[in-house]
Amino acid sequence: MCGIAGLFLKNPALEPELGGLMAGMLSVLTDRGPDSAGFAIYGKGTPGQIKFTLRASGGFNYLALPAKLDLTCVEHDDHAVISFPASREAEVRAALAQHPEIDIVSSGERMELFKGVGLPDVVSARFGLAKMSGSHAIGHTRMATESAVTTKGAHPFSTGADQCLVHNGSLSNHNDVRRVLIREGMKFETQNDTEVAAGFLSYQLREGKKLDEALTSALDRLDGFYTFVVGTESGFGVLRDPVACKPAVMAETDDYVAFGSEYRALADLPGIENAHLFEPEPAKVYFWERAA
Repeated sequence: MCGIAGLFLKNPALEPELGGLMAGMLSVLTDRGPDSAGFAIYGKGTPGQIKFTLRASGGFNYLALPAKLDLTCVEHDDHAVISFPASREAEVRAALAQHPEIDIVSSGERMELFKGVGLPDVVSARFGLAKMSGSHAIGHTRMATESAVTTKGAHPFSTGADQCLVHNGSLSNHNDVRRVLIREGMKFETQNDTEVAAGFLSYQLREGKKLDEALTSALDRLDGFYTFVVGTESGFGVLRDPVACKPAVMAETDDYVAFGSEYRALADLPGIENAHLFEPEPAKVYFWERAA
């Protein structure tokens, strides 16, 4: 039993409030998954620049990286966000590979991703979620059922640039799908079935499909019971399996689209009293995209 939340802002005037709204949504879902929590937030990017979110163990000195690699670096507790010209991505990856204590949690032009062991309020406070701004965000609070309680096993999972996924449910054929994706060059860091779902969508997008098309493909290839909330650089998608036994509710206004495992995650959003509330239908792809 996990809790997932997503918020896609249509109204740019609300962007400074995105982090605070997402922190509140995750807080309400605490008792659905107290083991670990995480979130991905899509802020303003710089054309031609790439961000890596890093996580390191053992008190790694992130502030040494700018001098060594000529990049910008902002620390967030045991995570850090570095940015640099896209033309230097291979060079930076090679340099980071010399530090086995560092994990690249996510990459992309706009997305930053943070996660850790503990209650949602604790994790949100550690990384300063309430002060973050952006156009859309997804979050997760986890009750581990298929793997150990670790930061690496926490959600969201990112397996492609500016792409991430959170998941409530369980896949029955994830090991088979994992083997196929590995043969196609995909890499996985954990045994978590959610990472496989993220990798499947990343592979579909790599092959030229749009997010809604990739989610439709998941209905044919991923077996189990699940609700996915997915983020990309420009979009926000939701999909439930054909049985749809996991709880889900959505709200849409002129200002935003919101998703929660329970209505109470949406109850404090501005204008919720005038929102169109609905339960996403089984096996139907929902997708919203920001204007270029």
